[in-house]
Amino acid sequence: MIRKLGFLAVVLSLALPVWSAAGPGAISGYVRNASGVPQMGAAVEVLGSALHTLKAFTDDQGFYSIANVLPGTYTLKVSAPSFLPSLREKIGIRPGSKLMVNVTLTTLFEAMQLGPLRGPADDDDWKWTLRSVSNRPILRMLPDGTTAVAQGVEPGGDRDLKGSLVFMAGSASQGFGGASDMSAGFSVEHAFLSTGTLSLNGNVGYGDGGLVPAAVIRTSYTNHLSSGFEPSVALTLRRLNSPDNNNLHNGSMEALSLTASDRMVLGNVLELKFGSELQTIQFLQRVNTFKPFASADLHLTPDSVVEYQYASSVPAISMEKGFDSVPSDLVGAGPRMSITGFTPAVERAHHQEVSLSERIGKTNLQVAFYSDRITDPALTGLGDLTAESGEVLPDTYSGTFSYQGNDFSTRGMRVVLQRKLLSDLTATLDYAYGGVLDLARPDVELQDAREWMRPEGRQSAAAKFSGTVPCAKTRWIASYRWTSGQALTPVDLFNTSAGQADPYFNLFVRQPIPTSFLAGHMEVLVDLRNLLAQGYVPVIGRDGHTLYLVQSARSVRGGVAFSF
Repeated sequence: MIRKLGFLAVVLSLALPVWSAAGPGAISGYVRNASGVPQMGAAVEVLGSALHTLKAFTDDQGFYSIANVLPGTYTLKVSAPSFLPSLREKIGIRPGSKLMVNVTLTTLFEAMQLGPLRGPADDDDWKWTLRSVSNRPILRMLPDGTTAVAQGVEPGGDRDLKGSLVFMAGSASQGFGGASDMSAGFSVEHAFLSTGTLSLNGNVGYGDGGLVPAAVIRTSYTNHLSSGFEPSVALTLRRLNSPDNNNLHNGSMEALSLTASDRMVLGNVLELKFGSELQTIQFLQRVNTFKPFASADLHLTPDSVVEYQYASSVPAISMEKGFDSVPSDLVGAGPRMSITGFTPAVERAHHQEVSLSERIGKTNLQVAFYSDRITDPALTGLGDLTAESGEVLPDTYSGTFSYQGNDFSTRGMRVVLQRKLLSDLTATLDYAYGGVLDLARPDVELQDAREWMRPEGRQSAAAKFSGTVPCAKTRWIASYRWTSGQALTPVDLFNTSAGQADPYFNLFVRQPIPTSFLAGHMEVLVDLRNLLAQGYVPVIGRDGHTLYLVQSARSVRGGVAFSF
């Protein structure tokens, strides 16, 4: 009898491990917020077809443990007050296994806030319609109608300090107010007071023959509040040398602008952004301008957006090319100035636009209608001139000048089609119709050109391709914009959609350079605009030489950028 009991005990001792190994498993882990703080009392649920619900709550260390989980595939849902629910899907449990799953919770605002100020994500082909979600975690709707984050954001993903330094040669050839043909730009961004971002940008020219170099410096602070608001304030200082010391004494331009804005997201459906810029300019005399702006995005569905925009100045487009074209390039930050009868004037504009954007798989479609009114437009001319006539403002560096055109108003429409052909190749088509300024009589003298300027209806079509060369990691953008007739201003001047492209043929290349002696990385930049010198409208100067008024002057720029 004793032998039988001993034999039975041995059999049971051998069978118990096998039986226990085939039993249920367990899931445990820690729940924290984006800053790494443990979340006590968070509800953790295991959802799956094999059971209704297994539920546990985290302790004061944010730890949870759920036992008796049958083998299978489950979804882990974690929720807590003031946070979006977080999902971890396709969690496989094997017989007798113990799985560790850590979860990071995020607030609604953290899920919607924009990425770093240095520029949008390069591969986000939907940012031009869903700008506010360019760097969000993936949101999805649960069966009960609540919104959840499909994957938590781990803390420490962003560095507290970021910066860049770029040396550029070549002028943008945009008339008076452009950057020097030799310049150094810098950008520094630092996390401040846990919820804020403080940044400093600048561009300083050199090689001006002993003159004080042209310079622009901007500092800004943005506060990312958990309540869904994002107030921002920026201060910009700009100085330019006199375009002609012999004819414009004390004509150096000094400009100071203060920009205040706010952004709010309401219920993951409505995004509002509004603000204004106050500029004071000292150039021959003092000029003050006030430029409000606003936009409202209504997200009808995750793939549909209706947007209204109001702007009172022509936008700087360097950040709208698909990635930041030149770090710290603040050429568009200055006022657009012109002069007539030695009296300076600042270009003033009013732009309103309503657009509908739709994403269908890998294709994005936008239809927009707009209305523009521009006062004292600053046109770009090409030729060697001085300011002695009191009618032009020559640029010191590029051989271009600014000329004051007639006021004009226009209404138009735009259709943009964008499709991701490959993972590293995107194609965009843009069609626009609207009014432009044009010369009703060719080959007039420059001082009389303003009398012959008339608004005319024009069509434009653009094709743009952008991508990355896989092995070399070369990022590039090539575009061509055609206009149906002669024009002094581009069609759809305020276009900031994915179809935006400078007139005629343009090429931008950004090539990373491997380095072993730098903590950051280095890139070579090449920016070519209107490479074929098209769209030049001839006029006659006082000395009988031919000058040109252009939508975009040919320019060649290149440089080296360091980022850390």
